[in-house]
Amino acid sequence: MQQKNLSRNIEQYILSLLDGELENFVTLRRKDLAEKFECVPSQINYVLRSRFRPEHGYMIDSRRGEHGYIKIFRITYTTPEEKAQHSEDVIGDTITLKESHRILENLADRQFITQRERLLMEISLRHEAMIMEDERQDKREEMYAELLKRMLRSLMLIEED
Repeated sequence: MQQKNLSRNIEQYILSLLDGELENFVTLRRKDLAEKFECVPSQINYVLRSRFRPEHGYMIDSRRGEHGYIKIFRITYTTPEEKAQHSEDVIGDTITLKESHRILENLADRQFITQRERLLMEISLRHEAMIMEDERQDKREEMYAELLKRMLRSLMLIEED
C-alpha cells in the first residue's frame, strides 16, 4: 500500500511541475527526485514507465550518468487529425480487450472522448468478442484493433466539422 502511495505522490509532484510550466515539458534529475521522496532511483523509473507513457499523453527523454536528466514532455495536439493519429499509433495492429479498456480509460481521462463514448466503444468491442469467439486469438485482436481505430477516428474527426 505504501508503495502505491509513493508512486502516486511522485506522479502528482511531476504533474504539478508540468502544470506550473509555460512550456509543455519539465526537466528533472532522477537523483534529486529519489532524494526528495526518500526512495531508490528505480522507483522513479517505475513511475515514469507506468504513468508517463505516450498513451497517457507524455514522452520522455532521458540521459543517465553524472550529468543526466529526465525531460518529460506533455504531448499536445492542435488538430483532430493529430489526436486520431495518436490514438491509432497507440493501438497498433493488434489489441486485447483488456488493453483496449485501458486505452479507452486513458483517452477518457485525457478528455479525448467522453465517459459515455468510452462505455459505448467498450460495449461494441465486447459484442464483437462474442461474435468472434470461435476465431483464432490473433485474428480477434486484429479485428479489435481495426474496429477501435475506426470508431476513434470517426469520433475525433467529427470535431473538424
